[in-house]
Amino acid sequence: MTGNGKKPQLAMYWGAGCGGCEISVLNIGEHILTVDAVFDIAFFPCIADFKIADVEGYPDGFIDVCLFNGAIRNSENEEMARLLRKKSKVMVAFGSCAYEGCIPALSNLTSRRATMETVYLDNPSIDNPDGIIPQLLTEVGEGELEIPSFYNTVKSLDQVVDVDYFLPGCPPEPHQIWAVLQVVVAALTEGAPLPPAGSVVGAGTLAVCEECPLEKDVKTIARFYRPYEITPEPSLCLLEQGLMCMGPATRSGCGALCPQVGMGCRGCYGPIEGVEDQGARMLTAIASVLEVSGKPGDDEAELDRRVQEAVNTIVDPAGTFYRFSMAKSMLRRVRINGGGS
Repeated sequence: MTGNGKKPQLAMYWGAGCGGCEISVLNIGEHILTVDAVFDIAFFPCIADFKIADVEGYPDGFIDVCLFNGAIRNSENEEMARLLRKKSKVMVAFGSCAYEGCIPALSNLTSRRATMETVYLDNPSIDNPDGIIPQLLTEVGEGELEIPSFYNTVKSLDQVVDVDYFLPGCPPEPHQIWAVLQVVVAALTEGAPLPPAGSVVGAGTLAVCEECPLEKDVKTIARFYRPYEITPEPSLCLLEQGLMCMGPATRSGCGALCPQVGMGCRGCYGPIEGVEDQGARMLTAIASVLEVSGKPGDDEAELDRRVQEAVNTIVDPAGTFYRFSMAKSMLRRVRINGGGS
């Protein structure tokens, strides 16, 4: 109970994302009963019939903790972020989309117009002979309909409102979710201290490689492989076998689950503590494993050719290195001639 004798109020909202974060909360197993016992649900549209008017009717600060998942992709996402920020004591950027933009922010590599054309016009599975694309305002028999404005640039939650804590992961692991909720509950019910504002919670500070059990042998490679092209040795570092693995550039805390089953780390926990740009950090890691080191007297042109050949085997470098962190990267988005911003 809080100081006023009432249960803490919990809210969860789904912005631009796939919904996996919502499901991950339900995956905390029997602890979900504890969440139900400790919290009153103030807003959780995925599991109960809440309306925006319900939130608008709450006093400011009524919600004790809000888990906001999903990026800011349109005007509705932004409106809800601002409303929930106003109504919440603690705002958590929950999951990779809210933390760093994640997959939705890969559209920052193109423009709003190009996205619309691909989805509604230039798509073999679409039957749209009149070339109709969504309009902000549409007249229908019942009156004028308005849909959310689709933004040109996807943003992370903290690029729109103040965020107290960041919980990374795509989605966050259930045990980490429960650990974070425990901290919040202890603060609300027992006056225990909260982590410093702005903290990344539920994750480590080092690289995924530091908790990965696969053996590293300082081997170098001449090229990279797609996962279907080779069968990796199960006990050896995937990157040293030529499989792309973002472990050297990604924050620890997941237990290196993906590399242990032969899938390279995709980078969903974001950059390591103190690293500003995850993609740039990964480029330095790539350079360290390429088999192109020369010796005095070697032909520089030949070395350049070998470097380029190796780099050419990296499919979609921008999408690989910034799969989860484009919105918070130093790049933020590409510049589009004639209309981008």
